[in-house]
Amino acid sequence: MRKYTDKTVWITGASSGIGEALSHAFAQQGAKLILSSRRATELERVKKQCNLPDEKILVLPLDLAKHDELPNKVQQAISHFGQVDVLVNNGGISQRSLIADTDFSVYKKLIDIDYLGTVALSKALLPFFIKQQSGQYAVVTSLMGKFASPLRSGYCGAKHALHGFFDALRMEHEDDGINVTLVCPGYIRTNISRNAITANGSKQNTMDQATGSGLSPETCAKQIIAAMAKNKFEVLIGGKETYAVYLKRFFPTLLHRIVKKVAVT
Repeated sequence: MRKYTDKTVWITGASSGIGEALSHAFAQQGAKLILSSRRATELERVKKQCNLPDEKILVLPLDLAKHDELPNKVQQAISHFGQVDVLVNNGGISQRSLIADTDFSVYKKLIDIDYLGTVALSKALLPFFIKQQSGQYAVVTSLMGKFASPLRSGYCGAKHALHGFFDALRMEHEDDGINVTLVCPGYIRTNISRNAITANGSKQNTMDQATGSGLSPETCAKQIIAAMAKNKFEVLIGGKETYAVYLKRFFPTLLHRIVKKVAVT
């Protein structure tokens, strides 16, 4: 089903990983694309690989940490295509550090980018969705938005917060024709662990073993689009790690013991 043909789809974090794979997948559906991240050069590379006519794809660099700039980015997107039908909130960073060792500035950065940046961009677009009485948010959170893990305290906090905010947004604006799909990936073979920030804010620069053997971004993107097309409230994507969501719900103490024992990097 090609639900997104001729729809305008805006993807953050589009320069690599899941965002890049989503860009290719939506392009194959014939969508009009807005590609955003901080890295303009990489966005241009993704744009070229999407093989869309120039009038159907816009590179719009942005920094989710610069909240005050995001309403202007929304105005640029609307001015270019006339409307936006879908916002895929995929941009963000991860973390690998113990709570006792982590500078508070690291937590602020994680919240500013992963939570408040996503909220600011989504809220700036919301009046346009309300006016056109249609729109869809897809929010790429994580399984860490459903349960926690050592070394990811700030990341887990930001991802948990996204679930609270967007569940509320769905309730408030369902009658405005606005849908929300929360996407919870597990181990996906991207550079998320290499780019994860450590206790002092520097990058980890190594690949976690579980991440390196995870699902491909292409497989993840297909499952995301399938869930979005069905307007699912929430989708879990990954391997056996997805079972932890059900353990958290029904056997939280057991999950606690399991996660404490497994290698998380």
